[in-house]
Amino acid sequence: MPSHSLPAAPPDPVTAADVDRAVLLCADLIRSAPADAPWDSPAGALTWDCRETVEHLADDLFAYAAQLGLRRGPADREVPFHYGSRRPGGPANTVFADAGAGAEGLAQVVESCGAMLAAMVRTTPPEVRGHHVFGASDPEGFAAMGVVETLVHSHDVAQGLGLVWTPPGGLCARVLRRLFPDVTADGDPWPVLLWATGRGGLPGVPHRTAWRWYGEPRA
Repeated sequence: MPSHSLPAAPPDPVTAADVDRAVLLCADLIRSAPADAPWDSPAGALTWDCRETVEHLADDLFAYAAQLGLRRGPADREVPFHYGSRRPGGPANTVFADAGAGAEGLAQVVESCGAMLAAMVRTTPPEVRGHHVFGASDPEGFAAMGVVETLVHSHDVAQGLGLVWTPPGGLCARVLRRLFPDVTADGDPWPVLLWATGRGGLPGVPHRTAWRWYGEPRA
């Protein structure tokens, strides 16, 4: 897989404030949708619709907070909350929004779950490790994962609803450096993050059909 290079810079940590910022921007995007927005339309190239994608995002933020909450259990498995799908083909979530609460309800669920993750990132000792399918990670790693999930799924929803979504470049650059050490590129880090997560192209670079991040603690 080809590599691109981000401009050389100190590895600024991804923080709870970054989680807060990404989540609040996402909530603003949700609230900006028109009253007749087609929430049952596909979210970008995903098989989920826009509502399911927001719920999946909220569930990710909740689950990452939960993994950081475990202090004495093994970091080789997920905390055993009961997971079940709302309907066939939908994401297997613990967290759902009340169907009657509309876009405001979706925004509130994302805000609340994001606040849980930000609080856990702020208060969890840096030596704590939580389980993730790609390998155990630390509070900063889970913060970065939460930010990436928020940025790219907001992009998916914006595509499905016909909204504009361009997150802050500095935020994109920090999570790229933290989670995608195999990806380097000059220029705007937002298109690079989309490419790294299989959502966009870069000039002269093949589209990614498979991707992962690396949440292991920094050396």
